[in-house]
Amino acid sequence: MRTDLAKAIRLADYRPPDFLIDGVDLDIKLDRNATRVIARLKLRPNPQGRTGADLVLDGDGLTLKRLKLDDTRLDIKANFVTPDRLTIASPPQEPFTLEIETELDPAANTQLMGLYRTGSAYCSQCEAEGFRRITYFLDRPDVLSVYSVRLEAERAEAPILLSNGNRIAGGDIEGTSRHFAVWHDPFPKPCYLFAVVGGDLGSIHDSFTTASGRDVTLGIYVEHGKEASATYAMDALKRAMRWDEEVFGREYDLDVFNIVAVSDFNMGAMENKGLNVFNDKYILASPETATDTDYAQIEAVIAHEYFHNWTGNRITCRDWFQLCLKEGLTVFRDHEFSADMRSRAVRRIADVRTLRAQQFPEDAGPLAHNVRPDSYYEINNFYTATVYEKGAEIIRMLKVLIGAKAFRAGMDLYFKRYDGTAATVEQFVACFAEASGRDLTQFFRWYIQAGTPLVEVKALYDPAAQALTLDFTQSCKKTPGQDEKLPLVIPIELGLLARNGEIFDLVTGPQDGASAEERASGVIELTTPQRRIVFEALPERPVVSLLRGFSAPVSLAFAASEDDLIALTAHDSDSFNRWQASQTYATRLLLRSVERIRAGAAPDSDPRFIEALRHVLKVSAADPAFAAQVISLPGEADIAREIGVNVDPDAIFAARKALRHAIGSGLSAELRTLYDVLADEGNYSPDAVAAGRRALRNAALDLYAAAEPDGLALAEAHFTQARFMTDKVAALSILALQPGAAREQALQTYYAIYRHEPLAIDKWFALQAAIPEAETLARIKTLMQHPAFSLGNPNRARALIGAFAAGNQTQFNAPDGSGYDFVTSIVLQLDEKNPQVAARLLGAFKSWRALEPRRAVLAEAALRRVAAHSRLSPDVKDIVERSLG
Repeated sequence: MRTDLAKAIRLADYRPPDFLIDGVDLDIKLDRNATRVIARLKLRPNPQGRTGADLVLDGDGLTLKRLKLDDTRLDIKANFVTPDRLTIASPPQEPFTLEIETELDPAANTQLMGLYRTGSAYCSQCEAEGFRRITYFLDRPDVLSVYSVRLEAERAEAPILLSNGNRIAGGDIEGTSRHFAVWHDPFPKPCYLFAVVGGDLGSIHDSFTTASGRDVTLGIYVEHGKEASATYAMDALKRAMRWDEEVFGREYDLDVFNIVAVSDFNMGAMENKGLNVFNDKYILASPETATDTDYAQIEAVIAHEYFHNWTGNRITCRDWFQLCLKEGLTVFRDHEFSADMRSRAVRRIADVRTLRAQQFPEDAGPLAHNVRPDSYYEINNFYTATVYEKGAEIIRMLKVLIGAKAFRAGMDLYFKRYDGTAATVEQFVACFAEASGRDLTQFFRWYIQAGTPLVEVKALYDPAAQALTLDFTQSCKKTPGQDEKLPLVIPIELGLLARNGEIFDLVTGPQDGASAEERASGVIELTTPQRRIVFEALPERPVVSLLRGFSAPVSLAFAASEDDLIALTAHDSDSFNRWQASQTYATRLLLRSVERIRAGAAPDSDPRFIEALRHVLKVSAADPAFAAQVISLPGEADIAREIGVNVDPDAIFAARKALRHAIGSGLSAELRTLYDVLADEGNYSPDAVAAGRRALRNAALDLYAAAEPDGLALAEAHFTQARFMTDKVAALSILALQPGAAREQALQTYYAIYRHEPLAIDKWFALQAAIPEAETLARIKTLMQHPAFSLGNPNRARALIGAFAAGNQTQFNAPDGSGYDFVTSIVLQLDEKNPQVAARLLGAFKSWRALEPRRAVLAEAALRRVAAHSRLSPDVKDIVERSLG
């Protein structure tokens, strides 16, 4: 494991590579402990690089066996060679070939970067800097090469041999038990998109005919016996391919598209050109083992990785500072795909929930950074919610600002102009400025300014003048390294409603008015620190609906009355704001309850909120999935974020528990009726309508069981009778909150049923890790000794340790600091084997400064113990130092 921490890498220091690598020929002889890799690199000096520079290639823990320049074998000892670097002094100043032979030990590669063993297969993972663990190379995204790969292995061990591009040759090796396959990818790509897989795998196959009539062979490779569980992923892939043609005009370009699912994978999936490698969590699904959420995630992740073929592969990023150019853009694309496949309103709510739960705390804490960072120490730590989720929101804002037609024109121009290149965010945004005719200079600040903007709005209605004055203010708190914040371009979509839901026209006068474009679109642009707009011709005080569709990733401070929130929940034509109004009302109740509980008083309650939810349930048949979102309260982390400072997780938990009880009691009859009416005896379908009915039924059961005496028995029956995993997990989640024999029996029953289904057992671990009881930490330590648990498997580590750290607010933040001590001890243990997973676990401390003083002191002490450790990976050292900075 590398324990050095390099100096900061800065965007301002970027310079083109001194050499280019036009072609890469790889000959890989697979062996569990002694894989031989011969790399033939076709190099030439870069006209934009430094003349006469040495050739310096990156490595990471490599063993060099042979080195050859053109036809001359080089003395390894005569050149500067370390496991992490190879320097060729005074290389030729015309094109030349460098041949490098290295030896790898895939079985010993616990970092799961480079080439490693997983189950019955060899697998590679090269993003961001894993290719340097295979051979010495210019491991940077702006070096684009055409790859040809020859793979060789024992046929019995690895009958399947896959790589990027199209298969052009293959067969047995005469006189041996080995065989080979040759793959060629005609499209230049950076080395982080290289991939190989070799193993004994089952598979399913299909075909897709592109818009231009080309036939593409599709394959998904999984463990033997899991083939049937890959059929939904195949269906999602074909839908994603068609959607990208119809919506973005992007057609697939190779003859084959392969996906391989593996159980040991640090991330969700990887978009390697023509050979995507997936965590099997995002491929395998059956009604008996996968929830509706699993199906939706499979659909989204399949689409995301496929969409990278154009936004990430055909056009890649010039350097890792431009990571949002491929990830933020592709997240936006997969969000749009899922919205078209399912309920657009529900998808938007889910996306904003994710943004607020993951990215807003990141922006508010010591790990805050720009969407396009200025510097980094360890690039693996910048695969963050800021790059992905906030990056996607910036693209969405851009579409809102310039309109759908200009946005499509800008995308078409981007594809045409930069296909086959490594681009920058500036180049991307310039395409939309050209297509729309707008100056996007100020808009670009979203990429280079960290923090979540706060938009404050004050409203004053003048009945005599029949006018409404709205005063807008934008601001942003300091973030690490950025004390000064400049005003951004913030699109605020708004509507003015009558009490019955009727929409008023947006009419303004010559002063303090809105432009004709703003009035027509309903999108107000806030570009200055303050702006006033006066709306006229309003015969009654309107209900103001702000930030409709969540038109910008900001925090909104607006003192809407609770009567107005009720009206919005009932009548707003914008579905997102109907949901947001209910969440705002619930948040106010919870915040008041937290204050009362900390003062020793009883929690707050408001029968008007219960009545508002009752109305939602009465009309829930129109969109059950949406109703399920409305009656789901803000989470504990959401309330902690709203409090901001001096956070007491125990008081938040108590407040939320009390409100759940109040809702369950006040709506018991409606909830029980819904539970009964929504029962489905038919066959399982993962479609949005059926999933929505299950979501509402399970949400109704959850609230009913939180209050009613027979709720626990109903949950037990639901668990026992459940035919599908969605219902089984929903019932077990309810039972997990109730100490006693029923919970333990259900957990034992679940394990007995699913003990041979790893992904189902991940859920079993995660549910127990999230139990909000003082005994949970002891339970987790016992589960770590369970035969089904392995800290070396990322899915298992995330399911048990990650679920505890990120999802169990009361016990991770236990008042005695035991939760902090436990997680940091696991981080140090895991850091020796898999630094990426260790660093991500440590990210659970990102909001430690917001805790009440006693907990904050204990959290800081735990972090300082990590920082004092003598052998930290760059990944963990970077996170802990920024967390404490």
